[in-house]
Amino acid sequence: MNHPRPLTDDNPLPDAIGARLRSQLGFLIEADRLKTILRQSPLAATDRRENDAEHSWHLAMMVVVLAEHADEPIDVGHTVKLVLVHDLVEIYAGDTPIYHPTMGADQAEREAAAADRLFALLPADQAREIRALWDEFEARETAEARFAKAMDRLQPQLLNWMARGGTWLSPGITADDVRARKAVIGDASAHLWDASKHLIAEGERRGWARPGHTPVQ
Repeated sequence: MNHPRPLTDDNPLPDAIGARLRSQLGFLIEADRLKTILRQSPLAATDRRENDAEHSWHLAMMVVVLAEHADEPIDVGHTVKLVLVHDLVEIYAGDTPIYHPTMGADQAEREAAAADRLFALLPADQAREIRALWDEFEARETAEARFAKAMDRLQPQLLNWMARGGTWLSPGITADDVRARKAVIGDASAHLWDASKHLIAEGERRGWARPGHTPVQ
């Protein structure tokens, strides 16, 4: 996998700044690349696609607002960390559209390699901390990670609703495929999954999602 050089290679931070802080600032500068990674989801407020940084911010806000609907008690601050970190690897791995028929095949490999490279820009202790957050999100073995993943699936659903279909209308995708991809919401919140199913059903009724079933690949 080819990766661009870190942004600070072309304009290094002054040596007068201590090494640890230089590493931290360099990582934060590299994180600015997240603003350039376009997702498939359309924005609700204007006619363009959202980027990964906007997506991550929206998830953090959703955690704060919707935490009361979690089936298990969650640490809101920790869950916010999970959603802010989870897509950073896409700086190097790129976005993998949820309904793409083939891109998901090597997604785990691409993203793990990206995590190795990106988090290594941080001081070692923080690299371990941030990597642990990313791994926790991916594993979904904690209540916080399950809720974070639920937000990751619910957020684009709200945007697709506002777009009167959006990616629900991807070629070959039906309302049943959408339900299958979004069912993970129910692992964290029965209430939010119930609301999600209402959105899909109403979208299907209005013609914003195709009826019938096509197996999700």
